[in-house]
Amino acid sequence: MPGIDERRPFIPVGFAVLTVSDTRSPGEDKSGQTLSDRIEAAGHRLVRRDIVRDDAEAIRKAVLGWVADGEVDAILTTGGTGFTGRDVTPEALEPLFDKRMDGFAEVFHRISYDKIGVSTIQSRATAGLIGTTFVFVLPGSPGACKDAWDGILQAQFDYRHMPCNFVEIMPRLDEHLKRGKS
Repeated sequence: MPGIDERRPFIPVGFAVLTVSDTRSPGEDKSGQTLSDRIEAAGHRLVRRDIVRDDAEAIRKAVLGWVADGEVDAILTTGGTGFTGRDVTPEALEPLFDKRMDGFAEVFHRISYDKIGVSTIQSRATAGLIGTTFVFVLPGSPGACKDAWDGILQAQFDYRHMPCNFVEIMPRLDEHLKRGKS
């Protein structure tokens, strides 16, 4: 049965939050704030936060800069996962993934379905690894950000979560890079 093993220590992780929007300012960024608040409430470090336009190059530049930053272990983007012409976050980031995390989208949609029903199909949430950095591409609504954090990410970024979690595999994430991509 999954749960928290209180005998294990909590290990804080460094997060970056990127909001992708042509219209939001820092004071209006409810989704980015939702993620930031949850990261800090869980005991992790919010080491970077920014807003970029719905532009593939701007998204890539921000994410790759954070991938190169030794303090950032995981990046959460919010926005740009729909179907309109300006929604380009998956197209910007998926080609950069060294490894895809298909299970994230599947579990996210399962959780989302319970809340919003079939409207969940309008999100192209995705995730993967770029080098040794986890990258999660989330929808731009505060509700979707809550669902992703509360239902998936909070547990997976808690070293005490059993039977397994992302934190315990972090020291081995570069094995595929050392031996070459499979």
